[in-house]
Amino acid sequence: MMAVDKVAASRLRRSGKRRVVITALVAVMFAAFVLTLLLGQSFTSPSDVIRVLMGQDVPGASFTVGQLRLPRAVLSCLAGACFGLGGVAFQIMLRNPLASPDIIGISSGASAAAVFAIVVLQLDGATVSVFAVVAGLGVAMLVYGLASKNGVAGTRLILVGIGVSAMVESFIAYTLSQAPSWDLQDAMRWLTGSVNGAQLDQALPLLLALAVGGGLLLSRSRDLDALRLGDDTAAALGVGVARTRIIVIVSAVTMIAVATAVTGPIAFVAFLSGPIAARMVGQNGSVLIPAALVGAVLVLAGDYAGQFLLPARYPVGVVTGALGAPYLIYLIVRVNRAGASI
Repeated sequence: MMAVDKVAASRLRRSGKRRVVITALVAVMFAAFVLTLLLGQSFTSPSDVIRVLMGQDVPGASFTVGQLRLPRAVLSCLAGACFGLGGVAFQIMLRNPLASPDIIGISSGASAAAVFAIVVLQLDGATVSVFAVVAGLGVAMLVYGLASKNGVAGTRLILVGIGVSAMVESFIAYTLSQAPSWDLQDAMRWLTGSVNGAQLDQALPLLLALAVGGGLLLSRSRDLDALRLGDDTAAALGVGVARTRIIVIVSAVTMIAVATAVTGPIAFVAFLSGPIAARMVGQNGSVLIPAALVGAVLVLAGDYAGQFLLPARYPVGVVTGALGAPYLIYLIVRVNRAGASI
């Protein structure tokens, strides 16, 4: 009985730490959200912000907060959560921190479709988003199919994904080289990853993708945890490995593709969120919710820093790219030396 009591106490402590981490991340995200609404090029008082949020017409603040800051903050939170949750699902499923949608071509596929729609087909708005979502799912299925041989090995899928991503990036470069200057500007602004010009109506597809895709992933959190132990062990524990993989891939890719369609491919958020969350939580249960919160904080903080804390204004994708590139180099070296996993 003493051994059972010790195990129960240990689980309780781990669960308590995870709750503390989630609470702290929610508090940080809320603080960053409030800061974004209050402080930009000018300061807006909390009372005016509250009045705007309640639908009142406040001279100056209704435009600054209601049409500029609020949509930007909402899209940053939702897109960051989609990137973070989708990215960590891939990393857990394939037991490799390099297995991020940034690395294996999913974001590139969505980007290529959007560039093609803008430059070649002269489309804009929601139609570009539809192209991006469909292409993201298509590239994911292509990579999965090419990597499937007696099961899907994480390393093989990553290598196939990198190859597909290289081909897609070449297509993007060629398309941009043929683009007229006015379309080139639109495509490059989209490719950078940005919440500039955010509108509240863009939040609906993000919210739906997060609710449906995130709900499916959370419902499979135990199966995902079992996949960390390897496919054979997970199958022995009663996990339907193939079915779980398909559900995880479709859910994660949908969230990543929708977020990419709305904001562009915000660099390395999907890649960074999982490892950061794992370091915070440790061996204390699922990192899905912490990773989603870390993603939201990264995009919120990165966008605010790019707008107001640096010598010039930069889209959020530039800021997160500057953070993620050195970590990618470090992680490649670490994985090569020690076979590390998330």
